[in-house]
Amino acid sequence: MVLLGVGAGDSDEDARTLAKKIAHLRIFPDDEGKLNRSLLDIGGSALSVSQFTLYADLRKGNRPSFTEAAPPDEANRLYELFNRALGECGVPVRAGVFGATMLVEIENSGPVTIWLDSAML
Repeated sequence: MVLLGVGAGDSDEDARTLAKKIAHLRIFPDDEGKLNRSLLDIGGSALSVSQFTLYADLRKGNRPSFTEAAPPDEANRLYELFNRALGECGVPVRAGVFGATMLVEIENSGPVTIWLDSAML
């Protein structure tokens, strides 16, 4: 499961870098239980959902501000680019509907949840 937030100022290169990192991230256990396998290694796939609320700024008051999220047209373009780039890495991708209210059920069967920021890669 990938919840993808696109921020103001994010670039095509950010989308491609994240896709490559996610495809190769060793977060699945090997035969000894060590996190040594990637999505590619296990033949996994990804469900990708655009999630602008990851950019919620709660520093002032009780109502979140989303001014750091990219404008919808740019966010959608980069979301689609990210999905294509992840597919080009060899990971089958199913994508949510950009801007839609969706009910997504996640069954988290492992201990790993990782926040990635392209500015930190």
